[in-house]
Amino acid sequence: MSVQAIPGTQIKAQAASPALTAEHLKQVDRIAGLNILVAILALSIGALLGVFQGLEHARVINIYPWLQPVIKTYYQGLTLHGALNAIVWTTFFICGFFTFAFVRSLNRPLKYLWMSWLAFGVMVLGLLTAAVPMLTNQASVLYTFYPPMLADWAFYVGLTLLVVGSWIVGYSMYFTYYAWRKENPEKRAPFIALAATITMVLWQIATLGVAAEILFILLPNALAPVLGFTAPGMDPLLSRTLFWWFGHPLVYFWLLPAYVSWYAMLPAQTNGKMFSEPLARLVFWLFLLFSTPVGFHHQYADPGIPEIWKYIHMIFTFGVGFPSLITAFTVVASLEIGARARGGKGYLRWITRLNWGDPSYAAQNLAMILFIFGGIGGLVNASLNVNLLVHNTAWIVGHFHLTVGSAVTLTFMGVTYWLLPHLLGRQLWSRGLALVQAVLWFVGMAVFAYALHNLGLLDTPRRTMLGAAPYRLAEWQPWLVLVGIGGVILFLSGLLYFVLVVLTALAGERQPVPAPAFAETIHGPADTPRAFDRLAPWLVVSVVLIVVGYGPVFWQVLSQGTPPAAGLRVW
Repeated sequence: MSVQAIPGTQIKAQAASPALTAEHLKQVDRIAGLNILVAILALSIGALLGVFQGLEHARVINIYPWLQPVIKTYYQGLTLHGALNAIVWTTFFICGFFTFAFVRSLNRPLKYLWMSWLAFGVMVLGLLTAAVPMLTNQASVLYTFYPPMLADWAFYVGLTLLVVGSWIVGYSMYFTYYAWRKENPEKRAPFIALAATITMVLWQIATLGVAAEILFILLPNALAPVLGFTAPGMDPLLSRTLFWWFGHPLVYFWLLPAYVSWYAMLPAQTNGKMFSEPLARLVFWLFLLFSTPVGFHHQYADPGIPEIWKYIHMIFTFGVGFPSLITAFTVVASLEIGARARGGKGYLRWITRLNWGDPSYAAQNLAMILFIFGGIGGLVNASLNVNLLVHNTAWIVGHFHLTVGSAVTLTFMGVTYWLLPHLLGRQLWSRGLALVQAVLWFVGMAVFAYALHNLGLLDTPRRTMLGAAPYRLAEWQPWLVLVGIGGVILFLSGLLYFVLVVLTALAGERQPVPAPAFAETIHGPADTPRAFDRLAPWLVVSVVLIVVGYGPVFWQVLSQGTPPAAGLRVW
């Protein structure tokens, strides 16, 4: 019997999704595990260099003369610390974590698995290429690599390959998400898959700025003496502007994977439920909109940018605080639901019923507490007038250690405590020591960041070898000692983390370890507007905001004909 279509309606065919096989999951887990292995190795080396800097500041010991010829100068160590901890550790961990979670969220195999393997290979090649000039003191240009300082060409090629590899991770996810959408046109996208996709789109937009800086400004100048042509020179203001197009959205590339865990996994680890999936989706869309046109709040002291555009970026910077405020409300509500399900009572006593005995949960909750203070400090940084009090001081160092060093890193450590045992099929070697490690990181970072914020208020400069500074003031010394103490505690915590990872891999009890369940939702996909599932409108608005925020300034900088500066080395 034939079926007649009802007039005015259209029947959409729905193709069946390919089955997610055990073999495919095994390959996905290998990719995730290799990414996380590289990330942990980078963090371990970077953290070791970090404690050297803290001890040097405190004038306890200057270990750099002892490290010759491996680390020739303080600034070489500072460059390695920033690159390994802020770029390598975060990027590799995020790519591994997202690959793992994205596939399970969609319950669909990656459309092109080979792309994920290619991405890992390109990223490793980029890391090794950039490592050579950094380790040979040919790229001691610090994390921001501001012109006219010029590194060896291999440093820029390596960074480019690392970024391109991370783009390929995003493409693998885009193709898979698009295929899933064609197979399920009427379904709402699973939250984790959608959030991961938005984050990788944000990353691709953000890295366009630094890609342009490297490919069109830095690399031609670095290659000139090698290939025998005249260096074109550099415009420092244009270069700085392109860097901060990338530099602040980078913070949200670090942070949003932590948000994925806080929203969609952490509540389930303490018997809770996601309070509002519609609000969670809105948070990620708002970050996509407002993350990029905020770079000028890093350039308030740059004279070549008109005040009105600094003001506009200030407004956008305050705007990007709203999704974090929404997150504070919804995540705490999700955790309170879990605590009360575990017998919590009263206005605040329910906090004691959270799952503090689980090191994975405890690490992430402690990360959120530190992030509260990082967010408060961010309001100071965003303010056009107040920022001038702390610009280029140790305050800024304290601030980003509360963000990438705490909210991000401590959360990723907590994720490691369930993800690594699951990937290895081995129990965590010691839950008690893992809990000690998380608490030590919390205490060490609280001491370290508190001291740095106070030093910033005393006008202590950043990016400086303070132990050797002739202008060092006596009133700085007590706080610099605290920096050293906090750094030692952080180093001990980082060492314990590395030891736990190694012992879990080598001596953990062999036993299948399930990944934590994705949190159920109180207000779920059915309550979510369909617009929250569509990328195109949000992407268009994001591009419009970027054009408004940057277009006129780029036009002015490019048209004013600033004489190009020659590249130089100051180390």
